[in-house]
Order: sequence, then structure tokens, then C-alpha cells
Amino acid sequence: MAERTVSVTSEVGLHARPAATFVQTAAKVPFDVTIAKAGGAPVSAKSILSVLALDVRQGESIVISADGEGAEELLDELAQIASAP
Repeated sequence: MAERTVSVTSEVGLHARPAATFVQTAAKVPFDVTIAKAGGAPVSAKSILSVLALDVRQGESIVISADGEGAEELLDELAQIASAP
């Protein structure tokens, strides 16, 4: 399983538009993708409600994990979305 730890830099954290873009990107692949706050329980990165419920704020770290063909490339893309200002 591939994994990335990313610091969220957006002023709004991982809410609203950044969360929607994140979830839409994760939903494009046929394998499991999870997101968790550092030290927290992982949730599906394909569920907008689950991602919003994490309440990720600016400056917090998240851990994104994926398991499948193309997981590294997907994680790179998700990390870029999460760390965009």
C-alpha cells in the first residue's frame, strides 16, 4: 500500500471546493483510497461526507493511502490538491 503524509496549506483547509476536487480525483480509480488526520482513523477518500467530517484545517497533516495499479501517481495528484494554497 502506497502512502503520503501531506500538510494542508489552503486557508479553508480541506473543505468545500478543495474537498470536492480531492474526492472527485480519488473516485476516478477502481481501488481503495483512504484519508486520515495524522494519528486518526482512515476514512474513504471517495466520500465527500467522510472527508468533510474529518474537519481538516490549514496547517494540519493528513495521511493519504491507496492500494492498486497507479497508486503512486494518484497519491501525487491528491497530495498536490491537498497542499495547494
